Amino acid sequence: MTPLRQRMLEDMQIRQLSPHTQRAYLAAVTRFAKHFGRSPAELVLEDIRTFQLHLVSQGIGHSNFTIIVSALRFLYSVTLRKDWRIDEIPHARKPQRLPVVLSPAEVTRFLEAAPNLKYRTAFTIVYAAGLRVSEVVALKVSDIDSQRMVIRVAQGKGRKDRYVMLSPKLLTLLRTYWKAARPTDWLFPGRVPGQPLNVKNFQRACEAARQASRLTKPVTVHTLRHSFATHLLENGTNVRAIQLLLGHRSLTTTARYTQVSPQVFGALPSPFDRLPAAATNATE
Repeated sequence: MTPLRQRMLEDMQIRQLSPHTQRAYLAAVTRFAKHFGRSPAELVLEDIRTFQLHLVSQGIGHSNFTIIVSALRFLYSVTLRKDWRIDEIPHARKPQRLPVVLSPAEVTRFLEAAPNLKYRTAFTIVYAAGLRVSEVVALKVSDIDSQRMVIRVAQGKGRKDRYVMLSPKLLTLLRTYWKAARPTDWLFPGRVPGQPLNVKNFQRACEAARQASRLTKPVTVHTLRHSFATHLLENGTNVRAIQLLLGHRSLTTTARYTQVSPQVFGALPSPFDRLPAAATNATE
């Protein structure tokens, strides 16, 4: 590792960025330096612009583009302490896409198609409590509080702790799973002793369950989280409460579920229904 990247790593550690973010930022800076064959300390704003155009021409996805831009912003503003305006290294505009949501019947079909009890329980927690993939695999047995009927999510996205609901039916399933698997530390231990379930293995199991369920919708683990939020909204839960359960920083993020719930607009009459009968009759 070069002295510059070592300095950047230390700057990230001081600010307590997550290990995942640290790795991603270092990989991004390495990619940037290799593109020019020079140290980033020798490069200027115009070089960053050239690199961004190169990334776009290569068809880079929005998420990867954002990570690289964030890494370069950190490098030049924090580690190299350039007096550039941070917005001179622009982010790409994020595409606005609505989430895929399963119906309650489709959720049931998916859960019943899980490869085994371990994965079925993990998938159920995502739907029953609205957890993220990273939050589920990081759960420990001690995070299940049956006395208060809550689940503790330790250091979720944004490095924040929160509590989510523990439904009685989920608790029953968790007890069945615990009696069968007897986990002691990680609720869902992985194949490597002492390590939790691997995220990629969890996602592969999700795809296997989707195929076995014969659902035609594209289903990921996150689809269950989207379905949790949408179904709560349809049952009359306040958007603010859903925001807290999901761990969203902004209420705007949570409010998008109002756009995928048919109950929000299903009761509204279409102007087509108000047209005279003669105009709405089908003709050959």
